[in-house]
Amino acid sequence: MLYYLFEYLEKEFQFPGASLFGYTTFRAAMAVLLSLLISTIFGKRIINFLRKQQVGETIRDLGLKGQNEKAGTPTMGGIIIILATLVPVLLLAKLDNIYIILLLVTTVWMGVIGFIDDYIKKFKNDKEGLKGRFKILGQVGLGIIVGATLYFNPNVTIKEKLPVAAQQQILAEHPNAAPAQFFKAEEQSTKTTIPFVKGNAFDYADLITWINVDWEKYAWVIFILASIFIITAVSNGANLTDGIDGLAAGTSAIVVLTLGVFVFVSGHIVFSDYLNIMYIPRIQEITIYIAAFVGALIGFLWYNAYPAQVFMGDTGSLTIGGIIAVIAIAVRKEWLIPVLCGIFLAENLSVVMQVSYFKYTKKKYGEGKRIFKMSPLHHHYQKLGYHESKIVTRFWIIGILLAIVSIVTLKIR
Repeated sequence: MLYYLFEYLEKEFQFPGASLFGYTTFRAAMAVLLSLLISTIFGKRIINFLRKQQVGETIRDLGLKGQNEKAGTPTMGGIIIILATLVPVLLLAKLDNIYIILLLVTTVWMGVIGFIDDYIKKFKNDKEGLKGRFKILGQVGLGIIVGATLYFNPNVTIKEKLPVAAQQQILAEHPNAAPAQFFKAEEQSTKTTIPFVKGNAFDYADLITWINVDWEKYAWVIFILASIFIITAVSNGANLTDGIDGLAAGTSAIVVLTLGVFVFVSGHIVFSDYLNIMYIPRIQEITIYIAAFVGALIGFLWYNAYPAQVFMGDTGSLTIGGIIAVIAIAVRKEWLIPVLCGIFLAENLSVVMQVSYFKYTKKKYGEGKRIFKMSPLHHHYQKLGYHESKIVTRFWIIGILLAIVSIVTLKIR
């Protein structure tokens, strides 16, 4: 909203300093500061309100050290993250940008699903919360919305670089040619990026056109199915990671900040030209959203770090996972998620492996056996005697290493 106000003031009255709001970097910096202020200042008030409403965490006895001390800690703190993200975005972003609209829908959509789940657990005394099939249905619904929007909306386009021969010809004719001249015209496409593969390029349409070229018109089905899978997997991964103080918030901040790098370079014609990657028009506006989101996560971490004064609950974890998935799909880095979100993946796999092996051994030997002392993975290390602060710090370090590897893929072909 402020963007449009200052745009009007500059245009009509030449208001001093109004032009600053035209710069993405300035608005991103403002978004970080504002979200940090909201999450730290108003976060305390929200925590006190949750405590007053007796929205405390019910702890199951898992035999973990220090577990009982967490009983009664306010949960549903994901509300802090959501509010601290939405307010700066609504004030500072271009609200007619399709990517911003999609992320706002994602935030509210997943936030509502998580809130209903937490509400049922706390106020209906149902430890199971929202039935799993309804959670999946909500994630599938969001996947359909995201996939259909990114495929059919005319404002979702890419620009690829011209062949080397064409670029050389342009340079021969225009030695001072601008970077934009080395790119093709905007086009709607199902092309995306796959790391560590020659050219780093992949088109969803290729999955069916090898059968029949005419089937390219059905590529939207493949793209939507992929969107559903990615959103469901990442949101559940974030949900499983939220098990000890500061783990989900800190890990997510690292992931989102890395995605911010991809968004910035993919949305900047000069950097896209230098890095020889596809240019995605209008996507740089997501930088504002990412800045607000990172600020909100760090501000929430102020209260969620050990010993936690608040837990995010499914209100926060499902929302975080959904947002990360949508940003990755939008910037066409969704197949980098297994690397970038390696912590989420490990947590997910540890549960799948544990349950599968237990069922298999119980069926075969009559007694279930376990791979890990407990799943998700962070509980395994707790059982080994590691303090949760040490576990969280080491997971963050691994997350940073994975983020560096992810950024390096910009130049690895």
